[in-house]
Amino acid sequence: MPDPTNAEIAALLDELGDLYELDGAIVHRVLAYRNAAKAVRDATTSVAARTRAGTVTEIAGIGKTLEEKLRALVETGEIPAMTKLRAKFPPGLVEMTRLPGLGPKRARKLFDELGIDSVQALATAAQAQRLRGIKGFGPKFEESVLAAIDAGAGDAPRRRTPLHEALATAEPLLTALREHPASEKVELAGSARRWADSVKDLDIIATASDPRALAEGFAELDLLESSSGIGEAGARGRTHNGLSVDLKIVAPAQFGNLLQHFTGSKHHNVALREAAVKRGLHVSEYGILDDATGQTHHCETEQEVYEVLGIPYPEPELRENRGELSPDFQPPELVRLEDLRGDLHSHTVASDGHGTIREMATAAMQRGHEYLAITDHSASHGFGNDVSPAELRKHMAAVRRVSDELDGITLLAGSEVNILPDGSLDYDDELLEQLDWVVASVHTAFGMSGEDMTARIVRAIEHPLVDVLGHPTGRLIEQRAPYAVDMDAVIDAAARTSTFLEINSSPRRRDLSDVHARAAAAAGVKLLVDSDAHRTTTLDTQRWGIATARRAWLRPQDVANTLPLDELLALRRGGR
Repeated sequence: MPDPTNAEIAALLDELGDLYELDGAIVHRVLAYRNAAKAVRDATTSVAARTRAGTVTEIAGIGKTLEEKLRALVETGEIPAMTKLRAKFPPGLVEMTRLPGLGPKRARKLFDELGIDSVQALATAAQAQRLRGIKGFGPKFEESVLAAIDAGAGDAPRRRTPLHEALATAEPLLTALREHPASEKVELAGSARRWADSVKDLDIIATASDPRALAEGFAELDLLESSSGIGEAGARGRTHNGLSVDLKIVAPAQFGNLLQHFTGSKHHNVALREAAVKRGLHVSEYGILDDATGQTHHCETEQEVYEVLGIPYPEPELRENRGELSPDFQPPELVRLEDLRGDLHSHTVASDGHGTIREMATAAMQRGHEYLAITDHSASHGFGNDVSPAELRKHMAAVRRVSDELDGITLLAGSEVNILPDGSLDYDDELLEQLDWVVASVHTAFGMSGEDMTARIVRAIEHPLVDVLGHPTGRLIEQRAPYAVDMDAVIDAAARTSTFLEINSSPRRRDLSDVHARAAAAAGVKLLVDSDAHRTTTLDTQRWGIATARRAWLRPQDVANTLPLDELLALRRGGR
């Protein structure tokens, strides 16, 4: 019996968590299985092999109890607890839990009260308007669940992998290939090299003194779950967390051609080829053919490719056919991580963070920051430890005390206040006036209409004490779509009121997107690249915000926290 893959194990643990929740287990038990599923899915080595070796508990989130279940799985092919729970509930009930707005508790309620035990039975009941008679369900839910079923929700399609997860998988592969005795050059290509939000697979371009030996070495890596197509041109593989990897090995003289071609994007390459044809040139991954001379130009570097084509070299992040191939293109001086002087969105143990004020400040100093805004969640945030008005006054004093005690960094006593459904804020103005920095964010009622959500956010932006709109669209990459909002209206409001817009650097957010960030900068809005750090270790997430900023063509002058603090604060409305 072959060992189960990491993806298969993770799916079983997810299902076990759902089954336990359907069974009414305590929340900590359910969360333990969901966290373990994520840890297994993200693992870059075989979890089954580590279970057999007795090292699986070294993976964060997997303890002795889970180890016992995993050992049973690899030795017998099943988890006894799951077998018992599967017998207790219809299989269609678990499928129902994957629908948006449902979940195990609500699915169990429909099962208990109406006998609904599958997605099809749910659709039939919704069409017959039977759900609205159950407390907590109404006509709006019936409409939304039917729309979700029609759209294929619950089918669990293969998702794309967020960039930070893809790079964490790619880096050990690149290191292993570079350390191989036959390797010469090894570079990552594709959407990962362009720092896109998410990637479908990994492309690696290499040259080697012995191409077959490098391909065979790649195929033998423990980092891969499987491999195929091994030969002098490369090999294909699949990692333990489900990413497909394509290794392409090329002669050194063509390395630049292949790297340029497989970096993409598709839209960039199509436009590039069309422009080249007008000049009598034909571009492919193998070289550039000159019609007039019949000569094929082989390029060792990407720079040579663009030089032959007479095009200024665009950084990989810009290659989306958004103007980088226009005749008047001049490569911009893109913002860099080291340009940032501070961070204006962070959390501590006062709300849902995991570091004290002093710990967060010290970690920020170690990263070279000159200033840090402490912006714990406000009183109606809805999860974590909310900060009441009385607690906020004490918290402000504590932030300022630590700021006075530390040399080399200035702390701002701030808050991330909740934008209520009507656009008002959940602290009164008298309290907001005492803060040094106010981040306003939407944390509730995501399902509003586009018109209502836009009015809600614009009203918050127009509040005279709001400094910045946090994670403006609410998206979670590959998890949650942006809420319905007219971003043109939001950008216009920010420009009118001198309100900053945030590029939230949490790697699952990167919100604003690059498209909206570029539009905001063009409208004269000042942007901030903030970490939204909840731990000292996540202050470094600003690298993901910088990736988005560079894809948005942002220069240092477009990002306000490249400025000294006094100059940044002077940009606020009225210079308050």
